Amino acid sequence: MKLRSLFVTLALATGLVASASAKTVVDIAVGSPDHTTLVAAVKAAGLVETLSGPGPFTIFAPTNAAFAKLPAGTVESLLKPENKAQLVAVLTYHVVPAKVLAADVKSGPAPTVNGKTLTLKVDADGVMVNNAKVIATDLVGSNGVIHVVDTVILP
Repeated sequence: MKLRSLFVTLALATGLVASASAKTVVDIAVGSPDHTTLVAAVKAAGLVETLSGPGPFTIFAPTNAAFAKLPAGTVESLLKPENKAQLVAVLTYHVVPAKVLAADVKSGPAPTVNGKTLTLKVDADGVMVNNAKVIATDLVGSNGVIHVVDTVILP
């Protein structure tokens, strides 16, 4: 009987792990109270379906505080329908079309989905992406990974 309980417990635990990793990078961002501005921007840009696709993606996800550091009115302006192309350009500049875990990040260029290149710098102080510091790593989803940054990276 104890063996059966152990198997049930293992099956439940495995199911929980599988369901957590079944979340896409969009699902992870939606579940984060620190990324409500990013989620609103992704929705306004029409990128939810794309970033919920198979990927793989590495997203350098700015926090709400990162968006708040932009000049007054910038976020509101980007969210307007007439500025959708500019918003898409900014958001896709935060996305690398590969799954890169923190342990695999190396200094150098990283191509982005928008066609421009990010500059990654790895040293004893951590990881910088252009002028943004990576403050949390390896939020792994079924279609990629999120690394949280403290600054919105502008193309």
